[in-house]
Amino acid sequence: MNFELEEISRQAAATARDFAQQYIKPHVMEWDESQHFPAEIMHAMGKLGLMGVVVPEAYGGSGMGYIEYILIIEEISKVCGSIGLSLAAHNSLCTGHILAFGNEDQKMEYLPRLASGEWIGSWGLTEANTGSDAANMQCTAVRDGNEWVLNGTKNWITHGISSNITVVIARTGQPRTKNNATAFVVLRGTPGFKGGKKENKLGMRASETAEMIFDNCRIPDSWRLGEVGEGFKQSLKVLDGGRISIAALGVGIAKGAFEAAVQYSKERHQFDKPISSFQAISFKLADMATEISAAELLTMQAADRKNKGLPVSKESAMAKYYSSEVAVRTATDAVQIFGGYGYTKDFPVEKYYRDSKLCTIGEGTSEIQKIVIAREVLQ
Repeated sequence: MNFELEEISRQAAATARDFAQQYIKPHVMEWDESQHFPAEIMHAMGKLGLMGVVVPEAYGGSGMGYIEYILIIEEISKVCGSIGLSLAAHNSLCTGHILAFGNEDQKMEYLPRLASGEWIGSWGLTEANTGSDAANMQCTAVRDGNEWVLNGTKNWITHGISSNITVVIARTGQPRTKNNATAFVVLRGTPGFKGGKKENKLGMRASETAEMIFDNCRIPDSWRLGEVGEGFKQSLKVLDGGRISIAALGVGIAKGAFEAAVQYSKERHQFDKPISSFQAISFKLADMATEISAAELLTMQAADRKNKGLPVSKESAMAKYYSSEVAVRTATDAVQIFGGYGYTKDFPVEKYYRDSKLCTIGEGTSEIQKIVIAREVLQ
């Protein structure tokens, strides 16, 4: 693995960094307080090629690799975890699923609109009672001639209300049986498909999280992705890539909290000295910096393997698990360094603190990552 970034990687990171500073940073707390999902920001990122980072140019994408992708997610997340999360969900889950498992007609029809930011995508696997127990999902798809009838509810879906297109995984067999789920594309406006309750969240409040409801929703068989019964297998592959983006999200949040803590520790004086001169603070910063570097290396390793087409289940799980836990620890320590000010909304670290926790839950909890890692190392 080459540790020296290529010029295209540096340019991609710089583009995301400049965009975040100019168009996201001024509105971060406004969006967070009002729980406003800024769809206009998603469309604007599409114009810069950030909504189809790994989509080939033939389908209207930027044609870049996973190294560039994680750097983009990091830079956006350093400023706002909510926008980083939405960008990751759009790229890795919805767009990534269609790119990996759609046929040529489906790719040509949907990917250009997703990659350009004209459309915002969502991805529906999770249900209220089947988070990690996905094989027991209650949302079903029943075949009726050349159509499918979808019934059920998906929960905790990023862009569940605002997305123009979703990839939904529905059960097409008996609960907890092998090959019992199938993936479908469903377009917003299809009769029987609507958004439901929007969640009132602790953090990531500018990233819309909501239900998707299917009530006798009829869709053509041409909207099916891949073969009948392959939905869960497809999802595991999609999540391998998605976990790399959540690892990058965690690294970005950790970097944002760390940089704020470093700056504050130099400016805040006690006993006529900056608090950074006290060992209790400097050692805390040293631990934060070391863990962030380790998390970034794990994430880079997973991205490098993804670029090379190598198996990434273990590496993506390790990166996601470690980076998300580091994000929480770093944000917690950053609040501690700020002291009482860190507990107020006048300073940025309280938001990093709230946002970081989602990284340990979304796209497979830390506990699920341990199961994946243990299964891989014990083969």
